[in-house]
Amino acid sequence: MCELLGMSANVPTDITFSMAGFLRRGGATGPHRDGWGVAFYEKEGYREFKDPHPSIASPVARLMLDYPIKSHIVISHIRQANVGEVNLSNTHPFSRELWGRHWCYAHNGQLAGFRNELPLSHYLPVGSTDSEWAFCWLLGEIRRQFPEPPADPHLLQQLIHQSCEKLRGLGVFNLLFSDSRYLYAYCSTKLAHITRRAPFGAARLKDTELEIDFSACTTPRDVVSVLATEPLTTNETWHIMQPGEMVVFEDGEVVAERNSHSTSHPQYS
Repeated sequence: MCELLGMSANVPTDITFSMAGFLRRGGATGPHRDGWGVAFYEKEGYREFKDPHPSIASPVARLMLDYPIKSHIVISHIRQANVGEVNLSNTHPFSRELWGRHWCYAHNGQLAGFRNELPLSHYLPVGSTDSEWAFCWLLGEIRRQFPEPPADPHLLQQLIHQSCEKLRGLGVFNLLFSDSRYLYAYCSTKLAHITRRAPFGAARLKDTELEIDFSACTTPRDVVSVLATEPLTTNETWHIMQPGEMVVFEDGEVVAERNSHSTSHPQYS
């Protein structure tokens, strides 16, 4: 299956260290050779780079490692195709507009019967993947229930989690999803995250021989959370998410958590 990478930070931050390990999973340390993509949020601005070629051999991937774009939210995906041809239109992440915001989506997994079980409304897919179809359905459900942004963000969280639970019922559905302020992460089978804050230390990548001392390139107020299908480093403790668990990040912090049986709201601004 595919792999996911995400980041949420309270200051503009580049993700080149994590990308250096993650991109090797696209044909070197992993079998995911069917394209890759990455999206960066810079306040209301949005940049997206996609390539249907393996990330290990992609000139666009090399550009990302040489061009450290600083962002508050990042979503990246490397693809191992199971539904849809290998081409640019089927390459994640996918994006659409709602409420004057860029919404970005990347999915790891496979869904059965999605055309019958997920009727589409406002949004239609450009490509032929189950992933983009599910994105169009999910964003359509949000638009249908909330024509305007809800005053209480927990109502939106509840809808997203309930929708993800329905999608998990169709197969494997691991998700990274953002509206430029919040980063939503939903786990069906595999997803992990780590939050780095002062005092910062060293981190060593699993997929390549690279180590960094974050204390040399951060300030005491920095907070950065990174998510990946599987932990990227060997000397840090990652939180392994459970099936049915959704975590919401804002400015690097976990602001809400939901699972199949209970809900908690650590904080909200």
